[in-house]
Amino acid sequence: MNPESPSLLDWVEYYRQHSTSSKNERVSDFYRHGVINPDTSIGQAPMVAMDFETTGLSSADSEIVSIGLVPFDLRRIYCGESRHWIVKPEQDMTEDSIVFHGITHSNVDAAPPLANILDQVLDAIEGKLVVVHYRYIEREFFNKAVLGLLQEPLLFPLIDTMEIESDILKGRQGFFDKILRKPLEPIRLDYCRRRYNLPHYDAHNALTDAIATAELLQAQIAHHLNPDMPIKDLWA
Repeated sequence: MNPESPSLLDWVEYYRQHSTSSKNERVSDFYRHGVINPDTSIGQAPMVAMDFETTGLSSADSEIVSIGLVPFDLRRIYCGESRHWIVKPEQDMTEDSIVFHGITHSNVDAAPPLANILDQVLDAIEGKLVVVHYRYIEREFFNKAVLGLLQEPLLFPLIDTMEIESDILKGRQGFFDKILRKPLEPIRLDYCRRRYNLPHYDAHNALTDAIATAELLQAQIAHHLNPDMPIKDLWA
C-alpha cells in the first residue's frame, strides 16, 4: 500500500476538496479544520510529533499497536500535553513483534481498539503540523487504518526528520564521495540524535520516540536550517 500525497503546493486545495467530497462526516470534519498556511515559518508553526509501534514493518499485513503524540514548537516540547495509547490489533501479535516493542498480549487484551480512540488522535493533530521519523510508516499505517474504519482515506502533510537528515548528509558529501557513491552515515533515529549530542533514549516506545523526534527536529533546525523558512519547504 502506497498512498499518494499531493504535491508540495497542493495541500490547501487537497483539504478544501476533501472537506466537501468526503462522505464520512468525521473525515470531512478533519479536512474542514484546514491545513496550516504553507507560508508559515517553521519557527511559528504549531507541531506535533507522532510515532507508531506496529505488529510488523509492512502495512499490508501489519497493524498499529501503539501511538505516541507530543505537541511542540522550536522553543519547547509540551510533555504535559503528550498522549500515549496502546491499541488492540485485530490480528494476534507475533513473538518477534513483542520482543521488538515490548507490548505484551496482556497489554493489548486490556487495550481499546483503534476505533475507540481515533477521534482523540484526530483531535490531537488537527490544525498542527505532524512531524515523524520516516514518514512511510506513519502515513501508510494510519491511512490504511482509517480506510478500514471509516471507508475513506485520510492524508495530511508530514515533516520527516529522516529525510531532512538524509538531505543534510548528502549536502556534506565531498565530490569524490559522490563519485565513489560512498554510503551515507546511518539515519535511524538514534544515530541521527547522536550527531547532535542528544541523550540516548530506549527505542520502540511510541511516546519516547515521538519526544525523540521532536528534539531531533529542533536540533536540525538550530544547526542547519533557517527557522524563518516556510513549512512548505519541508513538508511532504
